[in-house]
Formats: sequence, structure tokens, C-alpha cells
Amino acid sequence: MEQKDYNMDVKLTQFSHGGGCGCKIAPAILSEILAKSPVRLPNPNLLVGTESSDDAAVYRLNDYQAIVATTDFFMPIVDDPFDFGRIAATNAISDIYAMGAQPIFALAIVGMPIDKLPIETIQGILAGGESVCASVGIPIAGGHSIDSPEPIYGLVALGIVHPDKVKRNDAAKAGDVLILGKGIGIGIMSAALKKGELSDEGYQQMVASTTQLNTPGSVLVDMPGVHALTDVTGFALLGHLLEICRGSRLSAEIEFAKLPILPVALELAKKGYAPGAASRNWASYGDNVVLPENMPEWQKNVLCDPQTSGGLLVSCSPEAADSVLELFHKQGFEYATIVGKLKFGESEISVF
Repeated sequence: MEQKDYNMDVKLTQFSHGGGCGCKIAPAILSEILAKSPVRLPNPNLLVGTESSDDAAVYRLNDYQAIVATTDFFMPIVDDPFDFGRIAATNAISDIYAMGAQPIFALAIVGMPIDKLPIETIQGILAGGESVCASVGIPIAGGHSIDSPEPIYGLVALGIVHPDKVKRNDAAKAGDVLILGKGIGIGIMSAALKKGELSDEGYQQMVASTTQLNTPGSVLVDMPGVHALTDVTGFALLGHLLEICRGSRLSAEIEFAKLPILPVALELAKKGYAPGAASRNWASYGDNVVLPENMPEWQKNVLCDPQTSGGLLVSCSPEAADSVLELFHKQGFEYATIVGKLKFGESEISVF
């Protein structure tokens, strides 16, 4: 499907109080909400459930197949309908890749203020999502829609993986290096966009990153030395790395100078741009992070910046690092780089 010009008089972001994965409930509040959830009966075929805060659920069908299921949806992060649909669909499908699986089909989740948005705008959002699914050869086989006060779009995505090849986020090992697959700064750029202050260059960087599917995930499952995998989204780099640390009972070190920050996002961060979700993220897990003395506020904002359709975070042995980086670079992930390492210790992140 080709993108077309849409009526941009009605801006999608004006309807959303938070865009993209920045609308996620803060980690601390989410933990409080789920704290009194009913105790679930054990099921030997449920290979991945809620216990590890992983990217998707995994259920074993037989000795050779497990189904991977996830759902992801949010409010607009951009005003262009087609781009919004593409970003939301990419974000959802990338959770399948983050488990090492191959997507097989999807269902659409649609909530729209029918009395406020032109029909062609809604059609553009759906077309954007369909274009991403078509690019990986999967159908949108149905879904559900409601009339809602804010535009909401996303997918239920399903995939298939061999049960023995599932990549969880809690299987990292001490001594592993950490490789981040995409540049960060999407939340910072979205904050500038909402104020009408994101340049055309910045918008192009933002869309290029958020519509790049994390396809290396389905290849990483067969690479020796790759131990754990997740994607960096609304809880930011620190939040999703902390999930790896807690699940694996390890600590991490991050070198700030090695972080791949998108060029325009870096400029904006230094000028003080940051989404509200960055401060909510820090409030949720800052007690588990050690920062350098007198670290500038903009650097802390980068570390806590919520990513929409962010990159894979790979925990692998040092011997496997070159092969992992080669895979990313061959698939067009120019920002992929080593950003830190894991070590024995309590679940804590130290930033240098």
C-alpha cells in the first residue's frame, strides 16, 4: 500500500494526553496495580507468563511449536495517520521478534473519536498498520473497534517459535555484554513534536526508527552465546534493563558515552526537551540506579526516555558480540552498539 496525502487540518496528537509508549502506566504504579492479582494455577505449557514482565506470552503447543502472543496499542505519537498506523503496528509486531519468534497473523485494536476524525483519517491509520503486516507477509485477520474519546490503534500479534528457542528477558549471565539495536530519544522528539518544534530532519529520524521492525530477533535465537532478549519501549533503557537484571538476579553497568542517541534527539535533550513519562519512569526505579555525581539533567532524561517501537536489548557473551553486531548492521540497524555489561550483584544499574 502506498502512503497518500491526508487532511492534516485535524492533528491526531491534539487528542492524546500522551503519545506512543509514553502513555504506558509508570512501572511502580503498574506493580502496585498487579500486586493483588489472583494467584494463577501453574500450567506446564505456559512457558512465559507474567512472572518475568517479558515482551509476550508463550504457550507450548507441542514439542516443536509454541505460540507467542502479545498486544500493544497506544494514542498517536505523530499527526500523519499512515505513519501513526505504521508505528503502532511495528511496535506490536516487534514484541514477537523480541521473543525470537516469527509473526504469523495479527488482529487490529481500534478506538476512534468518530465524531471528531474524518473517515479518511481513520482509514489512513488502518492502512498504515496493514502496510507493515504486508511487509512481513502476515494478514490482519480481524479485530475489534470502539468509539473512544482519544484515537487508539494497535495490534494483537501472534507468532510461532520452537519451545527450546524462546528468548526470555531473565536468562542473562554475569559477564554478558549488552547490545542496543536502535538509537534512543524517541520520547524527547515526540515532546518537541507536540510543541510544534521538531524539525523535518527530526521527524524523518523519528519515523525511520519507529517503523524499523526488530527482525534480528528471529535470527538471534539460533546464535550461540545469545542469552536474553527484550525490546526497549515505554519504561526506557533503564526500566527494561532493570527487568533483565531482576529476572536474572544480576547488576548492570552502562557507559553513557556509548549510548546511541539519535542526532536530533541529542540536540533537543541538551535544550531541555523531555516527555513527562521520563520523570515518572525515574520516580519508579531511580532507587535502583546509581548515577555519576552531578550528571546533567538532560542525560538522566535520555536514560529514562520512553521509546516507542524501540530497539532490541541483547545480553550475550563477549565472544558472540561481533556476530550479533554484524547481524544488526547487515539488516540496516546502523546505531546498534555495545552499551554496557552485566555482573554479579543485586538488581542495580550503575551509569558511568
